[in-house]
Amino acid sequence: MCETCGCGQRKITLTVGEALLSENERWAQKNRAWFKKRQVKVINLIGSPGAGKTSLIEATARLWNQGKIAVIEGDPETQRDAERLSALGLPVAAVTTGGVCHLDARMVHQAFHQLVETDPHLLFIENVGNLLCPADFDLGEDLSVVVLSVTEGEDKPEKYPQAFRRAQVLVLTKIDLLPYVDFSLDRCLSLARQINPSLKVLPLSLKTGEGLSDWLEFLRS
Repeated sequence: MCETCGCGQRKITLTVGEALLSENERWAQKNRAWFKKRQVKVINLIGSPGAGKTSLIEATARLWNQGKIAVIEGDPETQRDAERLSALGLPVAAVTTGGVCHLDARMVHQAFHQLVETDPHLLFIENVGNLLCPADFDLGEDLSVVVLSVTEGEDKPEKYPQAFRRAQVLVLTKIDLLPYVDFSLDRCLSLARQINPSLKVLPLSLKTGEGLSDWLEFLRS
């Protein structure tokens, strides 16, 4: 029961939240075993709307020659990004969450059933667009990648630390716009590395192609 007012709300909220995360972890471990058995490498892309997650998948797919790529595409309502990726010939499983602000491991498990027969080597999970909710949910991925554009502001690591704490990689997009926006690259990276000293940073521009080869080389390695 809540110590401040006796309403019981605090205890209920924590109990439900812990149960949800515990159930998610069971599904995440199941996913991890599934992916390992099928030799699928899985990348969970987390980022705000417009950060460039879908564009990053598109650019990777056009240049990738290390096996088949498939995508699990999460969106609250529409399937527009899924249709956009399908137009490239990529196998895509669309997950419409109905307003839920993240994908969970069970959603991913169900979506992957639609892709098993495509025998992918690399699976992108494009999470629902925000830096808050997705950071709390392990999906069974090999790699968690935060996608941040320079147009969003340099303070995002400080505002959304959990996303950067869980990630192994920060892909900093739209660097071709650095001369035109008020964004300190040094401050952004300093904040990110205060939270996660081992975070790998890959700045790139999907418009000019700058830095894209570094991203591809990282994936291959």
